[in-house]
Amino acid sequence: MKKAAIALTLTTLLSASVQADTLLGVYFGGQVWDNEAEGVFGESTTQSDFNLKDEQQGSFFVAVEHPLPFLPNVKLAHTNLDTDGNTTLTTDFEFNDQTFSADTSVDAVFDVSYNDYTFYYELFDNDLLTFDFGLTARDLDGDVKVADTGNTQSASRSVSEIIPMAYSSVIIGLPFTDWNLFAEGNYLTFDDHTLYDYQVGVSYALTDNFALDVNLTAGYRAVKFELDDLDDFYADLEFKGLFAGVIMHF
Repeated sequence: MKKAAIALTLTTLLSASVQADTLLGVYFGGQVWDNEAEGVFGESTTQSDFNLKDEQQGSFFVAVEHPLPFLPNVKLAHTNLDTDGNTTLTTDFEFNDQTFSADTSVDAVFDVSYNDYTFYYELFDNDLLTFDFGLTARDLDGDVKVADTGNTQSASRSVSEIIPMAYSSVIIGLPFTDWNLFAEGNYLTFDDHTLYDYQVGVSYALTDNFALDVNLTAGYRAVKFELDDLDDFYADLEFKGLFAGVIMHF
């Protein structure tokens, strides 16, 4: 009878753990992204390639999932895009009411970050296939600065806007292994604006138990900003490269 009682108690505890995870799942994740920056930015009449440097950027997220059928799950993510560059202008360059003459050596600083507020639903959620879809509000915030090498002339412009984007995510489990394939992205095409942020890669389940799941991730990520008159800021920039990260599920 004692053995039966112990077995019943263990079964009850395990069942409670499974139900608790079903009722509420919390995810934390982060990655280091080694990206290459390329493209041009400026104003409507003049845009220039400032040879932006390759940098290591960081990003992180937290997500909360629940079983309520009509309320979306919520994911909050933050990404930094911070780089600088230099070029010698081949033509006059105008930026925020300042004109930089041709043949001037000019430094540029691109310091922009964004917070993503994503509301999504799970269409499938099992060991072989997980598919999510929803909407993201991308909150851009930062500054872009241009100055001649001697710092006798400079101009800066704030970049601040909330942009709605579509969101989707898919995870494919490889049977009888601890490996998954995944793809995730936000995207928007409207008038002359094109924005996307996608990543594809693999994940490995380092631990998988009732208390904590830890997955190691690696893959390729690309971010595109093709902006036409965002607060009088014009850009056609892309950041892309390899990343490595970790995701924890409580």
